This record gives sequence, C-alpha cells and structure tokens, in this order.
Amino acid sequence: MTSGSTLRFAEKRELILDGAARLFNRRGIKAGTLSEVAASVGLATNSLTYYYRKKEDLVVACLMRSIAALDGVIADVDARVPPGDLAGRVRALVQGYVAMLAAIEDRLRPALIFFGDMRALPQPQAEPAFAAYVAMFRRLRGLLHAGGAGADVALPVVGSAARRALNARCHGLLSQLLWARAWLGRYETSDYPRVATAMADLLLHGLAAPDQAWPAAPLPAPDLPPADAPDSDNATREAYLRTATRLVNDHGVGGASVERIAATLELTKGSFYHHHDTKHELIDDCFERSFALIRGVQWAALGEAAVRSANGWQTLLAATLPLMALHTSPQGPLLRLTAWTELPGALRWQKYITMNRLGERFAAMVVAGQADGSIRLVDPAVAAQLIAGLINALSEVEHWLPGDGPPALQPLLARPLLMGLLAPPLETP
Repeated sequence: MTSGSTLRFAEKRELILDGAARLFNRRGIKAGTLSEVAASVGLATNSLTYYYRKKEDLVVACLMRSIAALDGVIADVDARVPPGDLAGRVRALVQGYVAMLAAIEDRLRPALIFFGDMRALPQPQAEPAFAAYVAMFRRLRGLLHAGGAGADVALPVVGSAARRALNARCHGLLSQLLWARAWLGRYETSDYPRVATAMADLLLHGLAAPDQAWPAAPLPAPDLPPADAPDSDNATREAYLRTATRLVNDHGVGGASVERIAATLELTKGSFYHHHDTKHELIDDCFERSFALIRGVQWAALGEAAVRSANGWQTLLAATLPLMALHTSPQGPLLRLTAWTELPGALRWQKYITMNRLGERFAAMVVAGQADGSIRLVDPAVAAQLIAGLINALSEVEHWLPGDGPPALQPLLARPLLMGLLAPPLETP
C-alpha cells in the first residue's frame, strides 16, 4: 500500500469500528450483524469483510480498542501522578475517564463498545480479548498500589488477605467507571467535569460522617419472598430465572441462549417455552425479580429504621449490605444492571426507568442522613449511582474474589466504596 492508501484504509477502519461499537452497544453483539454495521457506515457488506472477515473479528477489534482506551487513561495517570498520591491518582483517573466519555458523547472521538457481552465471544476470539482485559485490570490494580501501574509483580502474594483486599478495591473502582457509562447520559456533557469531581470525592471519602462506624458484624439478608410475580412459588420458573440471571451475568444477554439455559437445568427447550414465550421475556422477568429483591431490602431497611430510630447512615447500610448476602444466597443472584443496555429499545427504556426509581430511594436515604448529620454533604444523585454501581459489581465478584462469601464481601468490596478508598482498612486475619 502507498502512504495515501494506508491512511485511507486506517480512516475507513476507524469509521467501521465507531459504527460497529455504536451498533453493538444498541443491539448487542449477538443480535448485531455485519450487514447492519456496513449499512451504518455506508458500505456494502462485502466491502466491510475486506477489513474484518467475521463478525467475531470485528467485535474483538472493538473490544481491544475499548480496553486500549481505558489503558491509555491509566497510563496517563501513572505518568503524571506519583505512586504515593492515591487521592490524586483516583481523581485524575475519574476525571480522565469521564472526559473521554464526554468526548465520545460529543462525537469528538469514536465510540467504545460496552464490555457486558464480552463473555459471549467464542474461542479463539475470546482469548486475546480476555487477556487484554485482565492485563488492564492488573495495571489499574497497580495504580492503586504504592508501586504504581507497572509494579504488579511487587504486589502482595497471591491469595493473601492484602492481595484479596486490593483485588476488591480494584474491582469496585473499575465497576464504578464502567457503570458510569450507563448513567452519565442523564447530564449534559458540560456538567461532566462537575460530576467527575463529585464521583471522585465519594470514591475517596465515602458517605459516612466522621463519627459513624462500620458494622461490627456482616448484615444478613432479610427473609424476603423470591419475587413479586404471582406464580413465584413455581420451582421450575424460579430455577429458570436464577439460571438465566447467572448466565447473563457471565455471558451477557446474547450469550444466555435458550439452549444454554435449558441445558444447564437439564430440561428441554419445550419446558422453557412452557414458561416464557421469548428469551427477552425471560430477561425481562430476571430484571423484575432482581428489582423486587432490591426493593424488598430497601423497604426492610426503612421499616427497621422506623422501629429502631436508625439514622440515615445506618439505614443506608441496611439497604445495601444485605444485598451482598442475598446475591450469594439461594434467592440470588442479582442481575448485572448493565445488562439493560443489551435489551431492545422499549424494554430497555422500561428497565432504565425502574433503575432510576430505585436509585431515587437510595438518594432519599442519603438526604435523610445528611439531615441528621450521619452522612457527609455529598451529591445525593451521584451517591445513588455509586450505590447502584456497587450492586452491579456483585455480578462479577467471584471472578476477582473467588471463594469469598458474604462475610468477606461486605468489608472487602462494600466498605471501600461506602466509607471511601482513603478510609483505613479493617484488620484482616
């Protein structure tokens, strides 16, 4: 190729990746097709295959570009902010990441694909994408460690309490960054810097007023009905909902096929269609089931607060920490909230509305805590989204903290996010 043709090839490839990311974010990587991507950028399908022969190759290219973009933010922070300055590093990371999202929203830079469907990729395409994602996670973990992003080898020994704590903090922070893509659209991009400042402040200092303590023992899950559905006592239907939820958490909406769900339960596809007309109807029910569980914990916390005259901080803890126990209980798991981005238009909007309503209840708890002085003065809307991000982080926690049950998850994952990354760690065995 000549230099001119090489430049044109690169420009066209970037146009394809931008169009593909936007399409796959809207339709999911299973539903989106090469012909749709081609049409979105004004190409014939056979012209697009000159750049990417298979859809899976195009998806991997989109994922690698998203990972590289986040890696670039991490590398910039590592180069500019000294390793010992955790507060400066977290602020710079959030500000840099949110600025990148603002540029994408304003179409000043290409779109980036969501990571939710990544586990639906088949081999051999999945291997390089996951390797790059894990490498990015390790660099972010190093950024939180005194050694810096390039010092992963100097981190505490694998399996040690210190290593698990650092993994939890990194997973929690990364989950908050990725969840921000789901809610920042509520703001105009001119407000993004202000929101980034509020988000960084919450991540560093948490919600609790200085005189408020962390619970001495993990809070258990309340005894809740499995769901609000009228036939929630149907064991087979409940089994489908729990299994589908786990598969969506692990493989995305596209990867949770009817065949995979039925095979996991050792049931026939006919049994599936006896309970649900379509897969999207099943996913809708999975969302409603998780919403009912979150709602149940919220109401239980508010009811207990009225009986015991609990302050806002105590009420907020009672509305969030039991969700960790619930997630790993027979009533769990909770569905990954970011799965709403993989649903078709009307259904996506319905789930978005419900998530916002549940978030408003968390925001009201924050306001009540500010009124009684148990919660710091923070932006309650942003605080509610960080609580939602904590719930969303549960869907992948077993990949980064294998074997850690509810008693460990509350101090490891929730405490750094609710009390702040700068809060002194609890003593660990």
